[in-house]
Amino acid sequence: MTSLRQDEPVRPTRRDEVAAAGSELIGGPIGRRALLGTHWLTPVRVIALVAIGMFALGMVQKLPCYNGGWFFGATSQYVHACYSDIPHLYSGRGFADGLIPYFDKLPGDMQYLEYPVLTGLFMEVASWLTPHGGPIQDREQMYWLANSGMLMVCAAVIAVCVARTHRRRPWDGLLVALAPAFALTATINWDLLAVALTAAGMLLWSRSRPLAAGVLIGLATAAKLYPVLLLGPLLVLCWRAGTWRAYGRAVLGAVVSWLVVNLPVMIAHDASGFHIREGWAKFYTFSQERPIDFGSVWLLISQRTGNPLEDANLYASLLMILGCGALALLTLYAPRRPRFAQLAFLVVALFILTNKVYSPQYVLWLIPLAALARPRWRDFLIWQACEVMYFLGIWLYLAYTGNGDKHQGLPPEGYQLAIALHLLGTLYLCAVVVRDILMPERDVVRRDGDDDPSGGVLDRSPDVFVLGQTHHEPRHAVHFEGAPRVRWGVVQD
Repeated sequence: MTSLRQDEPVRPTRRDEVAAAGSELIGGPIGRRALLGTHWLTPVRVIALVAIGMFALGMVQKLPCYNGGWFFGATSQYVHACYSDIPHLYSGRGFADGLIPYFDKLPGDMQYLEYPVLTGLFMEVASWLTPHGGPIQDREQMYWLANSGMLMVCAAVIAVCVARTHRRRPWDGLLVALAPAFALTATINWDLLAVALTAAGMLLWSRSRPLAAGVLIGLATAAKLYPVLLLGPLLVLCWRAGTWRAYGRAVLGAVVSWLVVNLPVMIAHDASGFHIREGWAKFYTFSQERPIDFGSVWLLISQRTGNPLEDANLYASLLMILGCGALALLTLYAPRRPRFAQLAFLVVALFILTNKVYSPQYVLWLIPLAALARPRWRDFLIWQACEVMYFLGIWLYLAYTGNGDKHQGLPPEGYQLAIALHLLGTLYLCAVVVRDILMPERDVVRRDGDDDPSGGVLDRSPDVFVLGQTHHEPRHAVHFEGAPRVRWGVVQD
């Protein structure tokens, strides 16, 4: 037997037809005699620079709005597809007036900031970096620039974390760095903070540091709700592998870090005693009371049938519960234990598909997970094309509805098609990932004998609990045509 080099990076231009074709723009596929890692421009540094460059291009795409679209004309920001919540909420949520989020009431219908605490802190820090004198338009522009600078750091962190999560596949980080939907939506809202913390948490889990990973997942949940969903796949995976100690440490880290951030804002005390502060609870009550909104399957059904779907909360919750149950059964029945990244992608995609609203920036939640779950350029780009079409569709639809009787833009039927494209694109990528779980020989990450490079303590761990006949399946890496059979990095002659 001869050993297969476990430290040799996988070269996508030799394994992926689309990557090979795309590499012709920069000189063609990398050769087998290339000395990787001998130059200061390592794969991780290249990916970080590409991510920053694409983020900058996304900022340039917002230039028509920066120069006036956010401030003048009813639909200019929609026609140019450059809308952002950031400048509007600078004054709309009291930052321009020096109000303290969650503590001070806001004028208007929204009495408190409707974002989780860590995102509110991020917004507050950006307001400290914004000059407090001069016209409000100039201040809103500067607030957007301050936030963009901080979000650019988050974008670089995400790309680097994805590049380093799978040790032998650093170039998969280019999927994140070059994703067109990433550049287009990065500065719409503050989602990149939670995405960066989640990516860092997954990196630490892959390094078998469950407590630190849990701390970062808890912080990510304090910035956006969706990262807590990752504890579900970890539960079932650790159940199958019997790694309960690691799971307990991750949950402990998540709970403690979330409480450390939230308790100072959550608990109020006055003459009547301790109680939950209304400002802190606003995010949760707003999410619960929010009606069906843009991009969701429920809006598509409502517009097509004329039914307002007042029980959408119940329907969405039931579908989410049923979907999570199906993922648990898939995990326990699969011929090989699914990779953590695969299940993380599927559970977040399930949440997005069943949610009452799909804002364009929600695609940022899935991009890093998709790059780890299915690092194949063809499938990734098919999905991204659908997301870009939805990105354009929602703004043109808002231009249509905001133009009064002129109706210049995309009519409801066109917007419904854009929603359908988003749903079908996401479902397509989910189907491919599920196929990889049921047929591990189709999983490009496992073709070289790897088990679960993002799994940390789960990687190469034997199963202790499975359902059905799964335990009779061979434990070695599955064989695929044209390659040697591999058992954990050892080639069988």
